[in-house]
Amino acid sequence: MNNEEIKELIKLVSKLGLGKVEIEKDGFKINIKGPNMGVPMTYSPVSAPIPAPVVAQPVASVQNDRQVEQPVKIVAENANTITVKSTMIGTFYRSSGPDKAPFVEVGSEIKKGDKICIIEAMKLFNEIESEVSGKIVKVLVDDATPVEFDQPLFLVEPA
Repeated sequence: MNNEEIKELIKLVSKLGLGKVEIEKDGFKINIKGPNMGVPMTYSPVSAPIPAPVVAQPVASVQNDRQVEQPVKIVAENANTITVKSTMIGTFYRSSGPDKAPFVEVGSEIKKGDKICIIEAMKLFNEIESEVSGKIVKVLVDDATPVEFDQPLFLVEPA
């Protein structure tokens, strides 16, 4: 890895708000601890190359420049509302572009399958669809901010 690749990796860890990233490649090992860990980046040479781990289930994949839709995790918060939670880490966007209207607003009626937001993870824009029908009661995340896995995004009053 060269210095530019390391700088890009640090920027990505910071942007996504990751706690820790560890990479080993060609006799080189790098540990980056993000703002959530409170420890600066460290790296050291490794005596023998170690193969990268295989990820069992990728969070998202893109084929032919198509956007991949990800399921939304929902949890009942109380008898009147359902909390829609993020299924991945990334950057939360309320609309498909800065000059576009948000997918949903407070008071919007949604149906199962309606697009409610986008979460960008590693340059992949994942359109998130609602798994519940109802009315948006509250948007819990500001536009263009990092979100964590299982972080509440919306409160929905079921239909």
